[in-house]
Amino acid sequence: MKKKNFDQLQEELFFEELENGLSVYILPKPEFSKTYATFTTKYGSIDDQFVPLGEKEFINVPDGIAHFLEHKMFEKKDGDVFQKFSENGASANAFTSFTRTAYLFSSTSKVSENLETLIDFVQSPYFTEETVEKEKGIIGQEITMYEDNADWRLYFGTIQNMYHTHPVRVDIAGTIDSITDITKDHLYQCYDTFYHPSNMVLFIVGSVDPEKIIDQVKASQNRRDFKNQAPIQRHFDEEPASVAKKHHQLNMDVQVPKCMLGLKASNVTLQGKDLLRRELAVNTALDVLFGRTSKHYTKLYEEGLIDDSFTFDFSQELGYGFALLGGNTRDPDKLSQTVQSILIEEAQHSSITDEQINSVKKKNIGGFLRSLNSPEFIANQFTRYTFNEMDLFDAVPTLETLTKEDIAAALSDLAQPEHITSFYILPKEKEAVE
Repeated sequence: MKKKNFDQLQEELFFEELENGLSVYILPKPEFSKTYATFTTKYGSIDDQFVPLGEKEFINVPDGIAHFLEHKMFEKKDGDVFQKFSENGASANAFTSFTRTAYLFSSTSKVSENLETLIDFVQSPYFTEETVEKEKGIIGQEITMYEDNADWRLYFGTIQNMYHTHPVRVDIAGTIDSITDITKDHLYQCYDTFYHPSNMVLFIVGSVDPEKIIDQVKASQNRRDFKNQAPIQRHFDEEPASVAKKHHQLNMDVQVPKCMLGLKASNVTLQGKDLLRRELAVNTALDVLFGRTSKHYTKLYEEGLIDDSFTFDFSQELGYGFALLGGNTRDPDKLSQTVQSILIEEAQHSSITDEQINSVKKKNIGGFLRSLNSPEFIANQFTRYTFNEMDLFDAVPTLETLTKEDIAAALSDLAQPEHITSFYILPKEKEAVE
């Protein structure tokens, strides 16, 4: 087992790649009362075209199948896994994102028993046609619920405006029509392809003994027979750099209109330290321009164009990336035009100063260090960083070395007219237009 020291953060990270390809990371935190573990596969909603294990041709599976599979993993022949975690004093959960599916638990005791349960249920799939059909109704209700959620519709509507073909434009849960086509065989096909240990990461943070944890995980994996697996072949259709639609709006039962801008990244092949630097640079730039202490935020707030719901964020993975800005507003047209003008002007004639950058960097470094007191934050972020060949604990030193040139390059990639789209949610009395 290898050990990596992060002296600046006073952290020790233990790591080992097992013979079957499983990557195991252990972060001892003796001061934590709670232990948090995630077992994550690099498989998310965008992975809809791939070559199945043992085959040679690409297939296209129904939208929402990664999320559907996540739901079905908790159901076993001898009962529900949640009950087993509960009996051992643990809280369990799971989530599916665009690029990964994670299974997790947190507990203050019986860590060994709960870790065994986590590994066992994720590596022991059990699907029947009867239970698959039953699940379609449950997930269908979940999809319907989100269709009535204005903030969710705003979020995905903006993404759909940006993307022509990339599957990131499809709701993670799929549609009621797409999940209708899912079968037991689909689930096993996806499971066998994407849930191989070589495509997964096990991460444990808490008051644990790394040697005991790694011995337990090795013993668990030695009881299972995993064949060597070639790298997974995924396929994504070519995606134009421009947005698919400049504007769209939707009528819903809301009291106040909502406006969101989407900025589509064009440089989407970055990985590792280059991706980390770009991600931190974009978020720093947005914070300088629209953070709560910025002059633009103050002006927009005083003019009544935004309220406390105004947010911004940037996310990028291999193959796609975007920034989202927006919230409630009394005048979506004016907010959209004003924010776009600020972004485009800044991209063309950068006026951001070293003083502004340093102020935001200090604030964000402080926020990151506070986040390291949360085992949930560490575990969930660490896996995402790892799958993108980044290191979570490189965030602070990278932030410290960001320059005006990094900020300018980040804005130049995003804040171009052809990369920007807007989406509104309007009260029902207002007429919707395309």
